[in-house]
This record gives sequence, C-alpha cells and structure tokens, in this order.
Amino acid sequence: MALPASSHLPSVDSLLGPGGALEAALEAYEYRPEQLQMARSVERAFQERGYLLAEAGTGTGKTLAYLVPALLSGRRVVVSTATKTLQEQIFFKDLPLLRERMGLSFEAVYLKGRSNYLCLHRYDAFSKDPQFASREEGRYWKHLKTWAGSTETGDRSELELPESFSAWGRLSTTSDTCLGSKCPVYDNCFVTRVRRAAESADLLVVNHHLFFADLALRGRGQRGEGVLPPYDAVIFDEAHALEDAAGSYFGHSVSSFRLEELVRDALGVMSPQDSRFGMLSSLVVRLRTYSEALFSQAPRVLGLTEQEGAVALKPERLEQLSGSIEQVKESLSALSAFTTTEREPELTLLTRRCADLVADFSFLQKVESNDHVYWAEARGRGVFLRASPIEVSRELQERLYGGVDTVVFTSATLAAAGRFDFFARRMGLYDDEGTPVTSVRTVAVPSPFDFERQSALYLPTHLPDPAVPGFIEAAAEEIVRLCEVTGGRAFVLFTSLRNMERAHALARHRLPYQVLLQGERPKQQLLEAFRSQPSVLFAAHSFWEGVDVPGDALSLVIIDRLPFASPGDPLVAARIRQLEARGEEPFGGYQLPQAALALRQGFGRLIRTRADRGIVAMLDRRIVTKSYGRSFLASLPPAWRTHSPESLEAWFHGEPVYDVEE
Repeated sequence: MALPASSHLPSVDSLLGPGGALEAALEAYEYRPEQLQMARSVERAFQERGYLLAEAGTGTGKTLAYLVPALLSGRRVVVSTATKTLQEQIFFKDLPLLRERMGLSFEAVYLKGRSNYLCLHRYDAFSKDPQFASREEGRYWKHLKTWAGSTETGDRSELELPESFSAWGRLSTTSDTCLGSKCPVYDNCFVTRVRRAAESADLLVVNHHLFFADLALRGRGQRGEGVLPPYDAVIFDEAHALEDAAGSYFGHSVSSFRLEELVRDALGVMSPQDSRFGMLSSLVVRLRTYSEALFSQAPRVLGLTEQEGAVALKPERLEQLSGSIEQVKESLSALSAFTTTEREPELTLLTRRCADLVADFSFLQKVESNDHVYWAEARGRGVFLRASPIEVSRELQERLYGGVDTVVFTSATLAAAGRFDFFARRMGLYDDEGTPVTSVRTVAVPSPFDFERQSALYLPTHLPDPAVPGFIEAAAEEIVRLCEVTGGRAFVLFTSLRNMERAHALARHRLPYQVLLQGERPKQQLLEAFRSQPSVLFAAHSFWEGVDVPGDALSLVIIDRLPFASPGDPLVAARIRQLEARGEEPFGGYQLPQAALALRQGFGRLIRTRADRGIVAMLDRRIVTKSYGRSFLASLPPAWRTHSPESLEAWFHGEPVYDVEE
C-alpha cells in the first residue's frame, strides 16, 4: 500500500477540522461542521468494521467526507456510484485535490465494464473484413484505426463515436464473449492492464452496474473472469439506486439480442475454408431460424408492446411459446455438442454460452420460483424475457455481506419521513421485524442550505385530481403560467412518458423560450442546450436524479404527480403481493416510502448551491388533500409553502408575502 500503516495515520479531525490540512483546499466548502460530522461517522465505520447508513443533504461535501477516511483506513476500498458523471468527478476532480493539496500518497484506479474497452483480439478479426451497418458508420473506421494504434487505455470515451455506433459491439467484449486467460493477446489486453493496476490500488472507483456484474460473475463461479480484485470495504454513493441496479444482475434473462450476438460470433469463429465450417454453419443457421421464429411471435403471444413497457410472464401464455423455446434449446444443445469436441478457446466459449442460455430458458419456462418475478419487455427492436429476484436483500446477504465487513451506504435520500427502516430492510440490513442483522449505524447530516429562504414549495389546490380526465390539460395551463413567473428556466418532470409528451404538445407553442424534450437529443446535449439560454425542459425518469444545474439556469422545477411506482409494473406488483402474503401493509411499508424518496430526488434538482433560489411546484393536489400527503411533506426540505399563485410570484420577485403555509 502507498499509505503508511493505519496506526500511524492522522484522524479525519486533523485533516477536515478547523485548521486542518484540507481547510485551504476546500475554500469553496464553507460548511465544516456537516462535512466533519459525516467524515467522523465513516471513520468510525472503518474502525469498527461495521455498516453505516449516511444520509447527507445537498451541499455537505459528502464525497470528500467519505474519501478522506477511506484513504486513511489503510485498506483497499471500492467506491461505487450510480452514474459515470459522479465516477468521473471523483476520479478526475476530488482525488487529485486530495493528493495534490493534502500530500496523501495513494493509488486509485477508474474501472468501467468490459464493453467500454477495445478488445484487441476482436479488433484484429474485425480488421480483416470490416463490415458496417451503414456508410455513415464506415466513415469512422479510419479515425478508429488510428486511435487503436496509439491509445494507452483502449477506453471508448477517448473517441468521438456516436452512441448508436453498432460496430462497437464487434470491437469490444463482455463477460459472455471474453476468452479470459486463453486469449492470445491476454497480456496486452486493456482490461487485463486495468485489472492489474486495480490489484495494487488503494481505491477502486466503479459504478453500480460494474460492481454487481462482477458480484454476479463471482456467484456463478466465474470470479477469475471478473474485473475487480479482492477488496476490503465498499462505499456505495447514490445508494438509493442500488436495489434496481442489483436486481438487474441477480436473475435470469434471455433476449433476441443475446441470441443474435451468439449467432454472429459463432459464424465468425471459423474460416469458411475450414473443413468443419459446413457443419458449424448449418447448426448456427438452424439456431438463427428457430430464434427468429420465437422472438417474432413472442410479443403477440405475451401481449407485449413497446408502449406498454413490461408485462408479467403468465404461465398459460408462456406455454404457447413452449414449442418454439424447446426448438431453440435443442438447437443450442446441438451447437454445444459440436463445440465441446473442439479445442479452440473461441469454440469452448461458445459451449459455455450455449449452456448458460439453455439454463436461463429452463428457469424461465418453469415460472415457479416464489422469490422471483417473471416478466417480459420490448426495448427498441429487442425482446427480453426475464426473471428477477423480488427482493435483493437475500442476494446481498449471501453474496456481499458475508465477505466484506465494512460497507457505507450514502445518498442525499436514504431516509423516508426521517427513518432509515425502509432502505435498510430493502438492502437486507434489517430483518422482517426491523432488527439489524449486522452492526448497523445511521447518521443524517442535514444540508447547510437555507431552504426556507432559498426555495418555495407551490401546492396548487385548484387543479383536478390526476386520475380525472382533463388533468394533463389543466397541468399544461399551469406549466405555462409558472414559466411566466420565472422566465422559463424550468425542468418539468413527469412520472410517465405519455403525460410528458401530451403536456409538451399542449404547451410548447405557448412558451416563448427554448423548449426541449427528453429523447430528442442525448441527455448531455439537452443539458448543454438548457444551460445555454432560458429554456423549459420536459423530461421523465432519468432527469429526476443525478442532474446538476446550479445557478440561474434552473429556477423552477415542476412535478406533475406524486411518483408512485405503477402497480402494473410486474416487479412492483410482485413486491406488493409478497408483502401482503407476509401480512404486511404494502402501501405504507413499500409504495409510500419509495415514492417519498423519489419525490425528494426530484425536489433535489433545484437547490444545488448556497446562492441558488427557486420554486418547486407539485401539481398533484393529493399531497394536500390526502392523509398520506403529510408523509411526503415531512420528507421534503423545509421550503416556504403556498397555495396562492399571486403570493408565489411575489415571493419569487422579492416582494412582501403574507400567506405562509404550515
């Protein structure tokens, strides 16, 4: 380790406290007490080798507050984030600050999933006969070849390639397609290099998807093919996003894309001049024929459309596909039987991939595991059949907690109505009776922002209930009026794409500002355009969290309705049924706290610095008229509240107001 022995390390107080070594480096952070409070809690978790739930309000400087004790611990620590944006901030901004201005000596490595790196073996094969989906894609080939010959990291982010550049799938690899140590260029592989660097690093900076993909590989006995080396402790930043990230890896899934990739790779592993190619190609063509037949009929049989999103996999409907599924499984087994007899690493890998697909199909066909939910979805031209664990708590207990004695969960939104019970139970830290299953401490570090002065919460009661016809039309009128108050500079956040598109269609021609719509451009381009001039952005889903627009560019956040998860979503419905089977009340125990945390995330888009000032408008009258509205209001920052549009406008323009709502 690059750091001295932990017994000789300074404490966080000596570095973060008044007059500490970090004080000069953190002149922009004026809130020493909050930052030091969290740092002490993280330091204690490392000392006691325990688990910590740390809610840190916006502006507390939580990233540096956990990085300092992590680096001082003398242990190898993984920091996992929900977004690549925060991952990059930690590695390229926060860690250099700690190294350069504090004089700490440590090694840190930034890791991404395999598909982000150029695979030299697949690149060599592709170069012999480069094929592109379009002439436009082909124009990037010369630039890509020049980069491939000079890059030291192989990281795609160094290239200015469009997100839709389909050839990248044949130039990179995944855990399914990587040959591992059997690859002829293993020693020079970019993933091999970054893993070797990680094995000697003090701090590993990853994202949740990579962390759980690696954890899932370990559970399937493929630990040697993972990316992360052994680690001593984990810090989950943006921990509110963990359940969804973990659930996507601890299940079973087959898709049209996965079969297409297998077919493409199988046809490419052998030269047409090889005497075995005829047999291989006939097996692969058979697989492709049956696979295309299965996935072409699946949407109709399952009642699946892209507009409907996910649908539950019902046994009686899945039975109608059983014949087609069996044909695909038989074709996979036949291909596997052929490749098993061969010695080339590429063919051996095909054997494993075929076996994995057969196992996943078989699990899905049974539809019998009580702790899984079975569902299907259409995404673009792809069809997915999935089985996901209803709860990830048991998976985390078995796969993670047993091998790591120090875990820190932190986010601006972990507590619902001031309590950590909901999050802790979803993470498997509390049992069904609310008793900790391991040593768990909690700390809530308040934001240093003056929300009563900086923010107003507008709660109009004159709009119809969201379930009543005409709500979205009335909401569009209110959006136009509110934007007049702030001169645009607004996020309008929706709980559904349908409402987003309808409100956008109704309001866009009446807004004298730049009007942006999620999906029209990549997310980063939308944010850049939003910051460039007064704008109104209509958005859903991904813009509720992880988006940072400080300053005057954002002065208004409008939320159309309380963000209850749809009970029609198969996973949500399964969780509700499971709670009911236990004799628990799902609304208060699951749906309400989940929605309250989501609303806090939406509110959190507004105030990002001490100088920010603006309005959050909740157009859903249920927050005022329903008894459960009190739980939502109790979870939000203490903003000044009003039902009156006139008072709201006066407040925004700094004029006297008289109707303060309690």
